[in-house]
Amino acid sequence: MGKGFFQVPPAINEPIKSYAPGTPERESVLKKYKELYNQKIEVPLYIGSKEIKTGDTASIRPPHDHQHEVGVYHKAEKKHIEEAIESSLEARQKWANLPWEQRAAVFLKAADLIAGPYRDKMNASTMIGQSKTIFQAEIDSACEIVDFLRFNVEYMTQIFEEQPESDSSAWNRVEHRPLEGFVYAITPFNFTAIAGNLPASAALMGNVAVWKPSAAQMFSAQVIMEVFKEAGVPDGVINMVMGDPEMITDTILSHPDFTGVHFTGSTDVFKGIWSKIGENIHNYKTYPRIVGETGGKDFIVAHNSASPKVIATALTRGAFEFQGQKCSAASRTYIPKSIWPEVKKHLVEDIKSFKIGSPENFENFFTAVIHEKSFDKLAKYIDQAKKDDNAEIIVGGTYDKSKGWFVDPTVIVTTDPKYTTMETELFGPVLTVYVYEDDKFEETLHLCNETSQYALTGSIISTDRYAATLATEILQDAAGNFYINDKCTGAVVGKQPFGGARNSGTNDKAGSKLNLLRWTSPRLIKETFVPATDYRYPFMDKE
Repeated sequence: MGKGFFQVPPAINEPIKSYAPGTPERESVLKKYKELYNQKIEVPLYIGSKEIKTGDTASIRPPHDHQHEVGVYHKAEKKHIEEAIESSLEARQKWANLPWEQRAAVFLKAADLIAGPYRDKMNASTMIGQSKTIFQAEIDSACEIVDFLRFNVEYMTQIFEEQPESDSSAWNRVEHRPLEGFVYAITPFNFTAIAGNLPASAALMGNVAVWKPSAAQMFSAQVIMEVFKEAGVPDGVINMVMGDPEMITDTILSHPDFTGVHFTGSTDVFKGIWSKIGENIHNYKTYPRIVGETGGKDFIVAHNSASPKVIATALTRGAFEFQGQKCSAASRTYIPKSIWPEVKKHLVEDIKSFKIGSPENFENFFTAVIHEKSFDKLAKYIDQAKKDDNAEIIVGGTYDKSKGWFVDPTVIVTTDPKYTTMETELFGPVLTVYVYEDDKFEETLHLCNETSQYALTGSIISTDRYAATLATEILQDAAGNFYINDKCTGAVVGKQPFGGARNSGTNDKAGSKLNLLRWTSPRLIKETFVPATDYRYPFMDKE
């Protein structure tokens, strides 16, 4: 099962549009934003060929304008989840046996639809529903999802091409079958691309999926389903369900045909899922694949050889783009005492220059956090920092929920390297700084390594190659994606496969062959052309 006579289109990263003043894309996406903002959408359950409206609905509201409703989504009952499972298993009969190039064509078409006619709608829905600036939406809901879809096809063909050796006695070949059963895809609010990729990557390999998107990502999830439908994903291959997460998960994990979970979300939720799978292990027809990317407490370590401006820029972008709600966002940093005053000056100046508000205004760098629960959690930690003797807020520290869930970008400086915001994942625009003595660089690296339960992303900023090498060695287990002289965000499909270990996940590297291999069940076929006709071996002959 290789490429054979088929040559797939080359996987090339989708170019990022600038949306600079005067560009046609700027006017086009603004027009689409206003159109979507002033209409009401209704998101049904997608189960097989049905679009089910249960009547039990929840509102879809922009985080930056939470009094404005842009639509509703329908919530499932247990019977709908059971129907989605049966629909996926029925669809599997044809989809699993479809030639690989036909499955590839479907998702390559989806990529071209997003890159072209759906680009504005994908971006605008992400801006509205997740409060992303146009640049953050563009690199996510246009470019990254397109890259996932295109590169996954390339990786699939590479997997099929890797075959065992054969000789004159037998022909050996491996085929990559889909898993036996259905996959459960659980996706987060923060990346539209992840929401599309988790069910699609499994489906590309011939699997079928029940997909539960985040309640805070419903607007762009609806557009993803529109794209999948137009691209020709057959009914039942990807079923989209929403509702009570515990009910949905319990129903799915209790089914004997459950064969794997593809997850991005919180560490505690993932551990709960893993535990339930263990409890149900005797009920399953096969050992389920468990693939997850979870939390992070991502770091930037600076060496005294580094440029203060470079450090400040890495912190500004790494900690505060998309309001610090990237899995990879910098949330703790270690700065040498000798250069801290200059780093602080640039950092505070940069943050104070931010324009904050609706993503509709393209001058804004920063918008709202995702919902009230997140807002309240961040406010609690900020208020505590104001009271603590071992913490000082040097910029930010304010918040306002009157119109949207706005938490101002906040920098806390602490004298305690184990201060709560140096260890706790906040998932928002709060950066904590620990200033260390210059002669304790190596000690600080060990401190960084030992501080967090997570190991997702991190970076070292240094012009001293010995220092960068030392950091790379000591922090080898502290981050699955490690950056030298850069911020700790911005992994690109095809260039920086993404994932971490420890309590940050199974490190199966989304955007690589490694992830796709998790959604196949290889079968080795040995074919002997001239079979033996005598059981006797030469050693048995008489002398």
